[in-house]
Formats: sequence, C-alpha cells, structure tokens
Amino acid sequence: MRLHRLTVTAFGPFAGTERVDFDRLSAAGLFLLRGATGAGKSSVLDAVCYALYGELPGTRRSNGVRSDHAAPGVRTEVVLEVTLGGRRLEVTRSPEQWRPKKRGTGLTPEKAQTLLREWAADAGEGAPGWVAVSRSHQEAGEELTRLLGMNREQFCQVVLLPQGDFARFLRADSKQRAELLGRLFDTSRFEQLERWTAELRLRHEREVLGGRQRVHALLARAEEAAGPLAADAAAHHPGEDAPVTEALGWAAMLRAAAVERADAAALHLAAAEAERTAAREQSERQSALAERQHRHQQAQQERLRLTDLAARCAPERARLEAALAAEAPAPLRAPHRAAQAALAAATAEEEARRTDLAARAAAAGWGAPLGSVEELQAAEGLLRAETGRLEAAAADEARHGALLADRARLQRRHEEAEALAEDSRRWLEDFEERLKRLQQEREGAREARAELEQLDARQEELTQQLHSAERHLRLLGELAAAEDVVRARTDAAQDARQHTLDLQERRLAGMAAELAAALTPGAPCRVCGSPAHPAPAEPAAGQVTAEDERRARAAQHAAEAELAAAAQQVSTVTAAAAAAEAAAGGRTAAELTASLSELAERQQQLRHAAERWLPLGQQLERLERDGAAHREQLRQAGEQSARLTGQLGALAAELTTLDARLSAARGDAPSVAARAAAVTALATATTAALNATRTTAAATAHHRETAEALLRAARDAGFPDLAALASAALPPYELDALRRKFKQLDADLELAAAQLADPALLAAAELPPAETGPARAAAARADERLARARSAHDQARARVADLARIGRDLAALAAELAPVLDAHARISRLAALLAGAPAENALRMRLESYVLAARLEQVAAAASRRLLKMSGGRYTLVHSDGLVSGTKRSGLSLHVVDAWTGRERDTATLSGGESFFASLALALGLADVVTDETGGMPLDTLFIDEGFGTLDENALEEVMDVLDSLRERDRAVGIVSHVADLRTRIPAQLLVRKHRTGSTVHHTTRENA
Repeated sequence: MRLHRLTVTAFGPFAGTERVDFDRLSAAGLFLLRGATGAGKSSVLDAVCYALYGELPGTRRSNGVRSDHAAPGVRTEVVLEVTLGGRRLEVTRSPEQWRPKKRGTGLTPEKAQTLLREWAADAGEGAPGWVAVSRSHQEAGEELTRLLGMNREQFCQVVLLPQGDFARFLRADSKQRAELLGRLFDTSRFEQLERWTAELRLRHEREVLGGRQRVHALLARAEEAAGPLAADAAAHHPGEDAPVTEALGWAAMLRAAAVERADAAALHLAAAEAERTAAREQSERQSALAERQHRHQQAQQERLRLTDLAARCAPERARLEAALAAEAPAPLRAPHRAAQAALAAATAEEEARRTDLAARAAAAGWGAPLGSVEELQAAEGLLRAETGRLEAAAADEARHGALLADRARLQRRHEEAEALAEDSRRWLEDFEERLKRLQQEREGAREARAELEQLDARQEELTQQLHSAERHLRLLGELAAAEDVVRARTDAAQDARQHTLDLQERRLAGMAAELAAALTPGAPCRVCGSPAHPAPAEPAAGQVTAEDERRARAAQHAAEAELAAAAQQVSTVTAAAAAAEAAAGGRTAAELTASLSELAERQQQLRHAAERWLPLGQQLERLERDGAAHREQLRQAGEQSARLTGQLGALAAELTTLDARLSAARGDAPSVAARAAAVTALATATTAALNATRTTAAATAHHRETAEALLRAARDAGFPDLAALASAALPPYELDALRRKFKQLDADLELAAAQLADPALLAAAELPPAETGPARAAAARADERLARARSAHDQARARVADLARIGRDLAALAAELAPVLDAHARISRLAALLAGAPAENALRMRLESYVLAARLEQVAAAASRRLLKMSGGRYTLVHSDGLVSGTKRSGLSLHVVDAWTGRERDTATLSGGESFFASLALALGLADVVTDETGGMPLDTLFIDEGFGTLDENALEEVMDVLDSLRERDRAVGIVSHVADLRTRIPAQLLVRKHRTGSTVHHTTRENA
C-alpha cells in the first residue's frame, strides 16, 4: 500500500480545501508531520482512515467530520489516491451533511456519498483515465478491505502506529493485551469456539440434570415400591450427585431384598397351605368319627329301648297267648266284649279325664280334693268363679306389657341423649385451646396485612424515589452534554467576538480604501473636503467591508444568544437534577433498587401470611359456630336426659304396683293369661271328669250282667273267673295288632343287634369322643393364616415385579445416559481447558489467549530485532506464559531481557525513554506480524504518532537509524511530532498551521522551515 495524494475539504479543522502530496513527501523516505498542538496533525491521518474505511479511528462518529469553520455552502469531502495490490485507486467520500437549499432559505440534508475509481490505461477511446468501480458504500468498503487485507482497527494499529497506545500495551496485563491483539488478529473464531463449547457444556449439563432427575424419579418409585425394605437400605441410598451405577446398585439391592422376602413369603405360604390341608383333614376325620359314634350311640339306645319295650310287653305277650285260649267262649264274648268295651271306654275316658284333671290341677296349683262326684261338683263351681277373677287380671297384664315397651323406648332415648351429651363434652374439651390458637394465628395474619399495607406505601415511595434517582442520573448526563454545549458555544462566541474584532481592525486598516471607493470625481472628500482626488487608496486583497463587519457582528450576536440559551439550559437541567436528587432522598438508583429488592422479599413473606387472614376468619367463624352448636346440643341432651329419667321413674313405680297385683293373680304361672288358661282348662277338665264318672257307673252295671253269663262259659273254658277270661280275650284287631307288634319288635331287636355288631361302629365307640368344634376352629384359623400368607406372598411378588420393572427402566436409562455422561465429561473438560480453568489448564490460558500468545511471540521477536538496535544491544522483548498471581489469566505477559545484567524483568521497570523505544519497537514489530497475518501486503507508507520527546540525543539517533531502516524497499515513513530536534533531522516536512478561520497544510523542507 502506497499513498499518493490526499485532498480534504471542510474536514475536521480544515475549513477549505487542503492538499497533501505524499509522493513528494515520500521521495526522501522519511518525512515529518508537525504543527502546534490542536492544529490538526492527526486529522490528516483521520482523513486517510476515513477515505479508506468511511469511519474515523477509535470510537469517534463519522458524521462529526465536517469542519465547524467551513462555510455552509462548502461540501465536506475527502479524496485519497492510493495504490493497493498494484491497482491505483481514487476514493472519494463525503458524509451526510446539511447544505443550503438551492431555492429559498434554510438547509436541506444531503446523503453520504462514496465513489471508488481506478486508473486504467484505456478509459475509453484508447485514452488513459479514471474508471468508476462502485458508488455503493458497502461495495466500495468491501473492495478496499479486501485489497488492504485488514480491518479499520488493524489499519490504525499497523499503518497509523499509535505509539501512545503501545506504551500502554507494553505495561498492560494479559486481559488488556488480549483485547488489543484480539482486534488486530481477529481471533473471534477462537472466542466463538470457547463460547460454543461453553454453550455445548451447558446443554449437556441440562441433559445430565434432566437425566439425573429421571433417575431420582425412578429411585423414588423404587423406594415407594420397596415399602419397608427401603428403610433397611436407607444407609446405602445414593446421594443427589451419585453416579448412575450407585442408583443401579441400590435398586438391585432393593430387588434382591424383595426377592428374598418373596421367597420367605412363598415358604410361609406353602407351610400355611400344608397346615390348612392337615387341619381340614383332621376336621373331616373328627366329623366322620363323630358321625360313627353318634350312630353307635343311637344303636345302643335303640337296643335298650327295644329290650325295655320287650320286657314291658311281656304281659302283652302272655295276654296274647291267653287271648288265643279265650277264643272258645266266642258267642258270649261279643256281648261281654261290648259291655266290657263300653265299661273300658267309660273307665278309660274317666281315667283320661281324671288324669287330665290331675295334670291340670297340678299345673294350676289346685289343692282341693277331686275324688268323688260331690267333690268334682264343688270344684266346678269354684273354678268358674276363679275364671271370672282372672279375666279382670288380664287387663292389668296387658297394661304391664305396654308399660314395659314404653320403658324400653324411653331407655333407648335416654341412652341416645347421654351419647350425644358425651360426644359434645369430648368435642368441647379442647375447644377453648383451638379457639385461642386460631385467634392468635388470625391476629398474626392481621398484623401481617397491616405491615404489608405499610410496606406497599413504602414501596410506592421508594419507586418514586427510584424514578427520581434514575431521572437524576439521566439529567446528570444531560447536564454534562449541556455543559459541553456551553463550552463549545463559549468558544464559538469568543471566536465570533474575536472574528468581529479582527474584521474591525482590518476594516480600520483599510478604511482609506473604503473611503476612496466612495469618492466621486469633482465631489468633495468627506475627510478633507477637497474636490481633487489625486491618489485615492486602492483596496487590498481581502478588503473588509461594512457588510462583512455587519455579518460578523450578527454572527457574534447569534453565537452569544446561543451561548445564553445553552447557559439557561444548564441552569434548567441543574435545577431539575437538584430537584430529582432531593426527590430521591439523596440516594442512588443502586441503593434504592437494593432497598426495593429487600422490601419485595419482605412483602413476599408477609403476603403468604396475610393471605391466610380470610381463611383463618372463616375457620374461626366455623369453629365458633360448631362450638355453639355443641354447647346447645349438650344442653338439650341434658334436659332430655333429665326428662326421660323422671318418666322412667314414674313407669318404674307403676310397674312395681302392677307386678305385685299380677304376681298374686298368676301365682306360679308365668302370666295371668297362662293362669287363666290353666284355670279354664281345669274347669273344663273337671266337668269332663264328672260326666265320665257317671258314664262309668252305668257301664259297670251292664258289664256285671254280661259277666255273670260269661263267667259260666269261662269256667267251662277253663278260666276261673270272668276276669281271667276278660283279661285273656282280645278283639281281633287288637289281637292282630299284638301279633304285628311283637313281630316288628322281634325284627327291630335283630336289626339293633346287627348294628351293634358293625366293626366300624365298635371301633369308633372305643375311641374318645370326637372333638369337632376345636377341629373346625383350627381349620378356620388355618384358613385365616393361609389367606394372610397368600396376601403377603402376592404383595411380595408384586413388589418384586415392580422393582424388576423399575430396575429395567433404570438400566435402560443408565444405558441412555452413559453416552450423555461421557460426552458431558469430555465437553466439560474441553470447555474448562479452552476457558483456562485451573483444573484442566495449568497455565490458566484460554484458547484465544493461547493463539494470541503465539502471535505475541512473533511480535516480541520482530520487536526485539529493532529494540536491540535502538537500545544499543541492551534490551530484547520476550513473551512469558508463566502463571500470574491470583485468579488472573496467564499467557500474554511481556518481559524485557537486560543484556547488561543478564536478568529478565517486567517492562514496567523501563524508564520513560526506554519505554518509548520499547513501545516503538513493539508497534513496528506488531505492524510486521499483522502484515504477514493479513496476507503479506507490502506497506509502503507508515505513520508514527508522537513519543519522541522522551528520548535523549543518543537514543533519538538510534531510533532515527531504525526508522531509516524502514525506508528499505522504497517504504515511506511519516513521523507525527512537534519535537524541535526532528525539524533539523528530517528534511521533508508537512506543516499544519492553525488559524481562527481553520487550519491549513503546507509542504516545507528543513532549510525553509
């Protein structure tokens, strides 16, 4: 890159058009750019940067390039002719600016413009000339940046060497050096790689965290499924950050314990089933034994009954035999039998009636004699009277039953009332304590609400103060800007005032010419009165007129008015800032924000408590309502209990009276009705017995007559008397009945003997009595134990299944997480390594710092070649990657090696002059390295800005020798400085002079400087 010509118009301090011929300056290889402080030396370099990049160096805005000294109609423009990559280009740039309207008054905006042209051998019609390449800001900028091979920051560091910046760079720490080197060498891709790995690490951390949450969810499910087994394995429970393998081990431990518990439950179930089977078999055996013993007992009882029956029927058997003998006197037997039957029937009836009468008399407790007819007749009358009396007692007995039912009903109601009273008493035992606790909690909630209202008001107050503090901070910025405007307008007013005074002086100096211009031939002079004007004064170049002075004065007044307005604005903003500061209570926005944060935390705490005020009130109201209800229930239950107690007492008295009467009426009978029934039945039986007795007397007389006839026949048949005959004779049906009876009796005796001879029944009879009840109870208990064992076994199997399923899920999750955890570990180590974390990076050197360290080594090597010469072979710069103190990053340290002492020391120990040529060497070395980094484009023009004033004569000579060496290969070096000694050392010079109307540029040499 070689600069040829630069033309600036209305740019920076230059009001008009100024031209710089770099070809002329570069002819000697080394030229000096000098001028007074503030003249605009650096503005020449700013113009070069603006032409190439459309922006000023540093952070200054490009829309502020227009000169304040320029006339409104003069357009701001920069034209730079430069050779880049063998192509001769011309760049023309003008910023967005205001110009006078072509019609009317006022100003109109004019957009920024860019024109890039290239010198071509054939610009048309075979003639050389400039050919337009682009009028687009973006296209022109991209083309120039491509040809330059560096961005604006690199250009400003490499071509426009800011020596002051490198003095700071020389003493900077690693972080500050990294910022500059990162801009120059564009290591953003390495920084992006660091960010990418950090973001990737965060993504993996989120995945790992999600996986751990899923693992802990499965562990919670396993713990829930394990139930009581989890408590036994609690000591081995994996922690929050435990590896997944520990979670798998713990789940396997739970499953093994569950399997062991299930096996034990299976054994217990088998034992319970065997016990149940044995119990059932024992119960069945006892039931069968009981059945056989019962049958044997029945057979014994039947044989005893039949034997007894046979013994008792022996007379009947003899009678049967006698009846068979009494068949001879058959003709007389029928009448006798009829008489005898009638007598027997009457006697039987009488006996039956008397037997019934005796039984009923005994049942009724009748003690009067009932033998004769007269006694029966007397008893009959007495029993009729007793029946009437018992009918009256029956009403008392009915009343007694009703009273018993009422008493039972009242007793139930009394018990219910007592139960309600007891419930209410139990509920009311801790009522006062619960009521007091709720009241205290509600009072706390009320206090929280009251404090919350106060804090809400305080929050509003602090918010207003925060707004005021923020407004105060904003107004301070506006105040600083307004004060800058005041200073600028003060300078402008002073300049306008000085300009007016200068015009006045110049006008006075040229007043003769102004008066001469007003002379009229033959008219008297207004000064001397002579009509002759032999030698009128001629106006000089730049003659000031009255109109010029008037315009200057108007401009002065306008500047002073603007100054007054700006001063008023400062006063207004100052007052507003003071008011805002007072409204903020003298506190800063940070303090108020912290107070609001603390207040918000307290409000959140109180809000949780205050929100319970309404629910607590509802609970308190509900509790008081329930208390009143229970107290009322207790009162009503007490009253009802007392009332029922009185009613039960009255019933008891009445029942006592009735019991006495009924006891006398019923005697030994269970009830009056039973007594009445017994007496009525006794009266009926007495009447029946009386009638049967009379019938028997008649039958006895008839029987005597037939008996005498039959006696004669009986004696003939061998019976001594009729009684013997009668007792022997039987009717046919009775005879048949006796025959069948004794035949059946003999058969039953044979069957009973056969049953008693059964071996199974005999064996059962020899055993102890069967215990069916205990056997059935044991079987029932065995069934219950089996049910419990089966339930426990089912639960154990279900627990094993659940834990197995969870274990499979956990194993699958572990397999799923394994690559994630491995990737997370790798990425974490890589991110820590790239970020310079001490755990993975012993030098605490970030990746970007590592790359920049390599560049810094190159810079130090390139700088040392020049520093050795400038320092007389004493100093060299070396890069150090040693650890720094504290937690600072390392890798970008610079040390200086002193050949005189042989020691390496910090660059901060260099003196002012030593620091200058070390910084200069560093700047030149950096320029070489950046040039190589950006593609090796030759830099034929360099500028070095300031710093030579710190050198002594010998050091300056050494530096000049180094700068002379930069001119090799036709390189031009421009030095920006106001050091007087350089004026005699450097022939080619560019002088920048400052004036009230703007700075100007002049080419000069050492001889005429």
